[in-house]
Amino acid sequence: MDDARRLLGDASEVGAFSRRAFLTGSSLGLALAADLVLTRRIQQERENLRLLPVPDDGARAAFPHSRWVLFPGYKTSWEEALWILNSLRPTLSRRAQMATVGYSNRGLDVSNIVAELNRYVRNFQLEKLYFYGHSFGGMVAVEVAARLAARGIPVELIVLDSSPHTKFDVLEQEMFEGVVFLYEAGYRIPTVVRGGYELGERIAHKNERTWRKIIDQTFEQLSPLAPSSVLIQSQASYIYHFDPTRFRDALGATQLAFLGNPEDPVVNYGTARAGWAEIFPRNLILSDLVTEGARPAHASPQWNPLTYRPLLQQVQEQLIPLPRGGGRATVT
Repeated sequence: MDDARRLLGDASEVGAFSRRAFLTGSSLGLALAADLVLTRRIQQERENLRLLPVPDDGARAAFPHSRWVLFPGYKTSWEEALWILNSLRPTLSRRAQMATVGYSNRGLDVSNIVAELNRYVRNFQLEKLYFYGHSFGGMVAVEVAARLAARGIPVELIVLDSSPHTKFDVLEQEMFEGVVFLYEAGYRIPTVVRGGYELGERIAHKNERTWRKIIDQTFEQLSPLAPSSVLIQSQASYIYHFDPTRFRDALGATQLAFLGNPEDPVVNYGTARAGWAEIFPRNLILSDLVTEGARPAHASPQWNPLTYRPLLQQVQEQLIPLPRGGGRATVT
């Protein structure tokens, strides 16, 4: 009799455990399925290049035919690009409305960017274009400006924020070259390997970040919102092969302003600044603007808006001054 009671008790516990395990497993399965559906939907939405606006009613009323266009840097997501523009909005909106290029997850294609901007200019009847090149985005901005100029669409100003002028300005060449080699050999970096790469890269610059921030930024790069591995590898390949001498005489009257930081651990400030000056001596008007005190020191307006805004205000006042008595009040 006792054995029968123990057997029934054991069976009851097994049943309860099985129900709990079933419910837990089912919940995890549903959560995973939902995550996969969300990830797939987000990735599909980002397969096509887009120009993402930053709404600003005041800028729209004051500057209906002018735009600042941000070219985001290496591995910068659509969300972070919008964050950069929103951080700089109090200053940039004193000259134009704002939009950022949302790169396609299928890979970087400059011809598509040029075609999309050409349509954008025509659709909104834009008369003034200003480009903000965030890190490697400065390279893309220069090429796009040169190719738009050939279509009769001039760009008045390009801000180069810590932008390398060739691959030789990029520090830590071995890691960078490895990404390019895999891409051009036809290999795509899987998520697990990419996670290790992202973590390793951030640990290499841990003097600029807390461990909490290192972990957070690593997981951000593995989220469905992050740029695809294909896009990241194609960006690295673009940097590797970029030759600014192709555009030496193609910018016309476009003005350049270089911002940088001598403590930059990603791009060599001295060689990058000197390189842009050598290739574009007539276009580079401002090159002595230093983002002193910014952390991280490389292309970080979203983290250091109070450092960047006064410098950009100086660029605007000097290179694209408002007509006397026109525009909006200056706010830095």
